[in-house]
Amino acid sequence: MSELINILTIPFLLAMFLAVNMGASGTAPSFSAAYGANVLKKSLIPGLFGIMVLIGALIAGKEVSLTLGKGLINQSFFTPFNTSIILFSISLSILIANLIGVPQSTSQSTVLAISGAASALGEFNSKKLVYEILPTWVILPIIAFIIMYILSKWVLPLLKSNFLISNYKNLKEHKLLKYTLIISSLYVAFSIGANNVANAAAPIASLTVNEMAENEIKNFIPIIILSVLIVTPCFAIGSSLMGYKVTKKTGKEIVEVSPFHATIIAFITASLLLLASLTKGIPSSLVQLNGAAFIALSISKKGTKNTFKNKTVKQFFTIWAIAPIFAFFLTYFLIKIFN
Repeated sequence: MSELINILTIPFLLAMFLAVNMGASGTAPSFSAAYGANVLKKSLIPGLFGIMVLIGALIAGKEVSLTLGKGLINQSFFTPFNTSIILFSISLSILIANLIGVPQSTSQSTVLAISGAASALGEFNSKKLVYEILPTWVILPIIAFIIMYILSKWVLPLLKSNFLISNYKNLKEHKLLKYTLIISSLYVAFSIGANNVANAAAPIASLTVNEMAENEIKNFIPIIILSVLIVTPCFAIGSSLMGYKVTKKTGKEIVEVSPFHATIIAFITASLLLLASLTKGIPSSLVQLNGAAFIALSISKKGTKNTFKNKTVKQFFTIWAIAPIFAFFLTYFLIKIFN
């Protein structure tokens, strides 16, 4: 048992480090809308975020965990070395994005890091990536953008007389709207738990199964649950340490949001992510869904030219493109060199 613990220590520590970075990055799509609308104090966000992520992972995270733990590479290739390299590459790409203050897709970095490892080992399941995962990454942000653009450009202006559309300096008089927005933020955090916790939990669960010499699927689920319970508290830690910067950038530096707009964005993005989690277990990017919705709102208000001149929008697209590719090649070359 002590030998097993020694073998698993470094990968589990790296998974926890990754979860810290995911907590920082994931706070933005969860609570940037509520924070931008000034309905929550930043001190409350980490605790609420951590609790809902845990619930989401335990209730609806199984399918995504199976995709990352078995779907892209044979489970037997999650050795201590390979797993550590994968987790290190993902963590580094997300850490850089967090330090810049741009919320980055951990799911995309995770998928490409595992794909990089699989390519280096000659065991890459490209069909899953090409025919299921990549189309989902393209289609879901487009859907989020289109829905939000149609609503903000043509539907919501018809409701101008309705108090829900106004920008409020003080929401104390509008408790229903305030609590609806908070509930929608919790719903987003739940969706993150369902989809993103697997990024850290699935590799170490597969590793643990391998080291215990037990590959039966019936024994994989309890180990996934144990892995989730270990890494999820780190989401709250990351949210507390680094979440404020990325939350502020998304919630206040792309476009000013009303409480009602913020609620709509939260429900759209969380629902799309949960759909990807529950149907085919596709690891997807909530930060990009959230960003697409905010950009749609900005275009409807400021126009396309002014939106894409925004420094924050430019940063988003740059980091979104670079970070997953960085994770792929770093994993690929490290495994190639050291193996």
